[in-house]
Amino acid sequence: MSGPALVLVGRGRYADPWHDTAATAGRLHPLLVEAGLEPAVHGTAPDLLGPDGLASREVGRPDLLVVVAGTGRVDPGFDGDDAAWAGFHAALAGLVADGVPLLALHASANAFHDAPGWSALLGGRWVDGLSWHPPLGAARFDVADPDHPVTAGLGAVEAVDEQYLDLDVDPAAHVLLTTRHDGVDHPVVWVAPGPGRVVYDALGHDVRSWASPGRRDLVRRTVRWLVGSPG
Repeated sequence: MSGPALVLVGRGRYADPWHDTAATAGRLHPLLVEAGLEPAVHGTAPDLLGPDGLASREVGRPDLLVVVAGTGRVDPGFDGDDAAWAGFHAALAGLVADGVPLLALHASANAFHDAPGWSALLGGRWVDGLSWHPPLGAARFDVADPDHPVTAGLGAVEAVDEQYLDLDVDPAAHVLLTTRHDGVDHPVVWVAPGPGRVVYDALGHDVRSWASPGRRDLVRRTVRWLVGSPG
C-alpha cells in the first residue's frame, strides 16, 4: 500500500525534557516507509489539524496517525491556553472517529492532559503519583496474547528501555505485551477498546530502545495491523 502517515511530534506544551521525540520520529520514519507509507512529520500546533491547517493541506486524510508527545510547560503565556488547543484535540479525535488508525508511543500516555477524551481514546493513561518506572536499563517485555495478529510468532522483546508500571489501563483494553516487576505483570502494549483502531505502546524512551530488533519488529507488526496490510 502507499498512503500518508501523519506523525505528530510533541513541541511546546507537549514536549518534555526527558524524551527526545524528534529522535524517536527519526527512528520510526524508515519503519513506516517499509510498511509502504509516506510519513509526514509535524510538531504539534494549535491549528495543525484544522480544515485549513498545514497537515490538512499537505496530507489530507492520513492512513495512519502516530503521536510521539509528552507533557511540558502548560502556562498560557508559553504555548497558549487550553482553549487555544481545543480545536487540535477535537480534530485529532475526529480523525480517529472517522476511521483513521492511531499509534501512540511511550510518553504519549502522559500527554494531552487538557483533552479529557485522550485517555479514553488510548484505553489508559500514566497517572502522576501512581504510575512509575525503575531506572532505565535492560528490560524484557513478554507477549500476553500469542494469537493476536500483532504478536503471533513474536518472541519476548528485549531492549534498553523503561518499564512503565502501574498505568491506569481500561479493563476492556486488549493487552498484547506485559513487563514483569517484583513478580507482577504490568500491561505495556494494548489495543484500546475503541471506537477506532488504536494501539498504545509504552516502549521507546530513547533511541537505545529502537536498536533492539525485537522492538522494531513489534512496531512493524503494529503498523501493518493498524493499516490493514496483510504483509
